[in-house]
Amino acid sequence: MAEAITKSLFLHKYFSDLLPKIYNLLSFSKFLKILLLILIPLSGFSEQHFTLSGYLRDSKSGEALIGASIYLKDSNNGTFTNEYGFFSLSLPKGTYHLIISYIGYQPREENLVLEKDIQQNFSLTPRNIELEEITVKSGSENSARERELGSLHLNVKELNQIPVLFGEQDILKSIQLLPGIVPASEGNSSFHVRGGNTDQNLILLDDAPVFNPSHLLGFFSVFNSDAIRDLKLYKGDVPARYGGRASSVMDIRMNEGNLKEYHVSGGLGLISSRLMIEGPIAEDKASFMISGRRTYADLFLPLSSDENIKNNKLYFYDLNFKSNVILNRNNHLFLSGYLGRDVLKSNDFGFNWGNRTGSIRWNHQFSPSLFSNTTFVTNDYDYRTEGDIGGEFTLKAGIKDISLKQDYTLSLFNDFKLLFGFNSIFHHFTPGEVTSSTLNNFKVPDKQALENALYIFSEKKISSRLNLGIGLRYSLFSLYGPGAEKYYDSDGMLVKNDSFPSNRLYRNYSGLEPRINLTWMLSEQSSVKVGFNRMSQYIHLLSNYTSGTPVDYWLPCSNNIKPQNVNQYSAGYFRELKQKGLEFSLEAYYKEMSNQIDYKNNANVFLNEDSESELLFGKGRAYGIEFLARKTAGAFTGWVSYTLSRSEKKFEGVNNFNWYPARQDRTHDISVIVNYQVNRKLSFSTAWVYYTGNAITVPNGKYYIDNNIISCYDQRNNARMPAYHRLDLGANLVLRKSERFTSELTFGLYNAYARKNAYLINFRTNEDNPNVTEAVKLYLFTAIPSITWNFKF
Repeated sequence: MAEAITKSLFLHKYFSDLLPKIYNLLSFSKFLKILLLILIPLSGFSEQHFTLSGYLRDSKSGEALIGASIYLKDSNNGTFTNEYGFFSLSLPKGTYHLIISYIGYQPREENLVLEKDIQQNFSLTPRNIELEEITVKSGSENSARERELGSLHLNVKELNQIPVLFGEQDILKSIQLLPGIVPASEGNSSFHVRGGNTDQNLILLDDAPVFNPSHLLGFFSVFNSDAIRDLKLYKGDVPARYGGRASSVMDIRMNEGNLKEYHVSGGLGLISSRLMIEGPIAEDKASFMISGRRTYADLFLPLSSDENIKNNKLYFYDLNFKSNVILNRNNHLFLSGYLGRDVLKSNDFGFNWGNRTGSIRWNHQFSPSLFSNTTFVTNDYDYRTEGDIGGEFTLKAGIKDISLKQDYTLSLFNDFKLLFGFNSIFHHFTPGEVTSSTLNNFKVPDKQALENALYIFSEKKISSRLNLGIGLRYSLFSLYGPGAEKYYDSDGMLVKNDSFPSNRLYRNYSGLEPRINLTWMLSEQSSVKVGFNRMSQYIHLLSNYTSGTPVDYWLPCSNNIKPQNVNQYSAGYFRELKQKGLEFSLEAYYKEMSNQIDYKNNANVFLNEDSESELLFGKGRAYGIEFLARKTAGAFTGWVSYTLSRSEKKFEGVNNFNWYPARQDRTHDISVIVNYQVNRKLSFSTAWVYYTGNAITVPNGKYYIDNNIISCYDQRNNARMPAYHRLDLGANLVLRKSERFTSELTFGLYNAYARKNAYLINFRTNEDNPNVTEAVKLYLFTAIPSITWNFKF
C-alpha cells in the first residue's frame, strides 16, 4: 500500500510538472478559449439562469439511478443522471413541470418554481407487475433523445432473462447478442466490437481496468451478475473522458448496497453458487455490499477412484465489495474492490491466474453547477504456471497499474455542459519470468510506462431540435527507466541495443483525439445522429492463440511498436414508438485503423525477449450497418439484431500486400431474443444466433523434408469455418414471492438442437493415404441443460 501511495504522489507531481508543457505544446488553452467563444454566445447571457441539482435514488434501497431522465414536459430540454445518480439542470427563471423517469420505475412529475439555485434530491419507486395486466418494461426510456451515438445502456435485469451456457448468467455473453459485438469464439467471454481486436476494448469495473475478463479459459466472465448494477457500452461515439483503447469502452458499475434494509440473495447452480449480502452501515448515510461466487467441480474430484483425477484442482472464485458513504449533501465517498482467481492443477502441471482491483472515489459538489469526481485506482492481473517436466519450473507474468483521475462537470446556461479533467496511469509490465530446478532461470525484462491525458468536452443544445457535442483529448505516453530498446533489421536480426537509466522518461508518444457528435430531433420520437471520434492505444496484447488465454501478455509501445490509432465515422437513425413499446435503430460506421499488429509466419512471442522482431505492422479497416428492433413493453419483449459488416487488414509481406479478412470478420450476424411473461410466476425465453464462420488459413500444398510432411500456405485467412448457429431455451418459475422472501427456479437448455459448431479446424495427413490432407473439426458443446435455484430475503 505504501508503494502504491508513493507512486500515486509521484504521478500527481509528475502531471503537475507536465501540465504547463502540454499547454504550451498543444495550445490547449487556446482550444478551450475558442470552444467557449463558439458555444457560450449560443447559450444566451441575456437571460438570468438558475440551477436545479441533486441525486436521483431508488425509494426502497437508496441506490443511485444511472442514466435516468429529468425532462421538461412538452419540451426537449432536460438532462440525464450521471454514473453516480447526480444531475444538474440550468434554466431561465420561471415555473416548470418536470418529468422524471427510469427503466422499470414509476415515472414522477414535479412542479418547480425556479427563482434561485436549488439542491433537491428525488426518488423513484420500482414498478410492480400485476397479475391482471402483465407489463414488462425494459430497454432505454429515451433512445431517440440520447445524444450519444453507438452506445448501449443496458438493463442488467433484462440481460439476466437470457438463457446462457451452464445456466450461469453472464453480462459479457449477453451483450454479444447485440449488433456490432461478436464473441471471439463459442462460449468465450472475450468479444470484438465493430471489427476491432479483443485487446482494443477497455473494460472498467468501478473505474478500474480489468485486463482479463475471463474465467475457465473464457467460458465464464469475471463479472458476477448479482454484484452488477449498471452497464454501458460505447462502441462508436466514445466520450472524451475515456481513452487508452482503440475500439470500445465498457463501463460497469457495481451495486452500492441498500441504505435502508439488510438483504441476502444468491443462487445454487450445477456449476457454481453465489451469495450477496447488502445493507446499511448507518441508515441513509452509509451502506455496504459483499458478493461472492465459487465453482465446486473440484469438491467432487476426491470421490474418484482414479488417483490421476483425485488430486486435481479445478475451480474459480470471485469476491466483490463496495461501500457507499454519504458524508454530507456535497460529499460522497465510494470504496470498491474485486478479487478473482482461477486454479487449474493436475499432478504435474497447473495454472492459476486472476485480477485484483481497488478504487477510492470522492464525489464533491462545489456548487449547483459544478460537480467533481476524484478517483484513485489500483489493478493487478497476474498468472502463474507450475509444472514438472524433467524438473520443477515456475512461470510468472502480469501487469499492474496505479492511476489517478480527476473529472469535472460544469453545467451552464440553457442546457450547456462542459466536462473536463485529466487521467494519469503508471503501468508496470512483467512479460515473463521462469525459475527452474534443472534449467537456467530466465526473465524477459520488466517495463514501466506513464500514460497521461487531458480532455475537455462540451454538450450544447443549439436549438430545440439540434444538439452538439464537441471535444478534444490529448494523450501522452512515455516509457520510464530503467529500460532498453532493441533495433532489428528487415530479417528480424538484432543490430542495436540502447539502455536507459532509472527514473528517466524515454520514447515518448502523444496524440490528439478529437470527438464530435450531432443529434437532430426529427420529432419527439425520432432522431438522426452523426459522429466522429479518434482514439489512440499505447499498450498491446500479444498471444500465440486465436482466443484469450491466461498466458497472453501485455506490452507497451516502443521504438518498434507504434501506437494504434483508429478514426471512426458513424451515422444513425433512431425511432421510438412509446405507446407500442417499440424501438428501432439503424447505424452505419467506417473505421480506419493504423499501426495494427499481426505476426510473422511461424512467429513465437511467448517468453521471447525478442518478441518485437516477430511482429508485422500494417493497417486495417472495418465498416458495416447495424439494425436493432426492440420491443420493451407487454407480455412479449425482446429484440432482433442484424449486422452486415467487414473487417480487413493489410500488411506488407502478407497476401501480396492486398486486403485480407481479419479473423473476426463476419459478414452476417443475427440474434433473435424473445421473452414471454406468462403470468406473475412463469416466464419463457429463447435466443437464436447465426453468424458467418471465422476466417481461417487453409494449406494449399505440402512437401517432404527428411520424410516429414510439411504443409505450405500461400494466402492468410483464405477460407472460412462453417456458419455458426444455435438455439437456446430458458424458463423461470417463481416458487414464492413476498415482501420478505423470494424463491425461483431457472431452467436452461443451451444449443437445443445440438448443432456441432466448429471451435477449431485442424489439418492432418490421412492415415490410409499420405497424399491426402484432411480437415478435422473440433467442437465443444452439443445440448447442455442447466437448472439454478435463486433466492432473496
